[in-house]
Amino acid sequence: MSEKKPSRSEQKRRAILDAAKRVFQEQGVQASSMDELAASAQVSKRTVYNHFASKEALIMALIAELWQRATLSTDGTYDADAGLQGQLCQLLESEIDTICSREYIELNRVAFDHFFHRPEALRRQIEKFSSHETAVKRWIRAARADGRLGELDVDIATAQVHNLVKGSCFWPQLMQVAPLLDERERRALAERTAALFLSHYRA
Repeated sequence: MSEKKPSRSEQKRRAILDAAKRVFQEQGVQASSMDELAASAQVSKRTVYNHFASKEALIMALIAELWQRATLSTDGTYDADAGLQGQLCQLLESEIDTICSREYIELNRVAFDHFFHRPEALRRQIEKFSSHETAVKRWIRAARADGRLGELDVDIATAQVHNLVKGSCFWPQLMQVAPLLDERERRALAERTAALFLSHYRA
């Protein structure tokens, strides 16, 4: 069956998102204007606002894409015949690569600045993200069902993993108190996190 061709509106939305990535990377989020985004996407400014009511809404859409790429990967299917440490490590490395990227950190910094005085709006955005089941959560549920993990609450265990990761490669960088991790440091973080999780939950 052939893939459904995106509508003209969907094509324009995609063009706006791609242009925003380019402009934000070249100029930074704060220095970019909606006029520049429209010009880069080759659409009118009105078209940009038809799709995204504000720069903040556009930023949140980009963050959502990055977050989904980091946490909803389909490559992390549980393998009953493979070691737990290697599987979980691979999942976490994929997540860390996105979460610890300059693009993701900068977009989140702008989003937090915008939502700092709008806690209800921030809560809605977090709930929207949390409604999607991450690859790590699916993996934990599958490993638990296979009897290779002990008794646990899947939601709590998943949150613990994500909190361990973000405590080293997201929050310090967002607050600008630590540099981005390099490739070796990201791999080491994934290995430590997987080992710590499994030391507690392995059956």
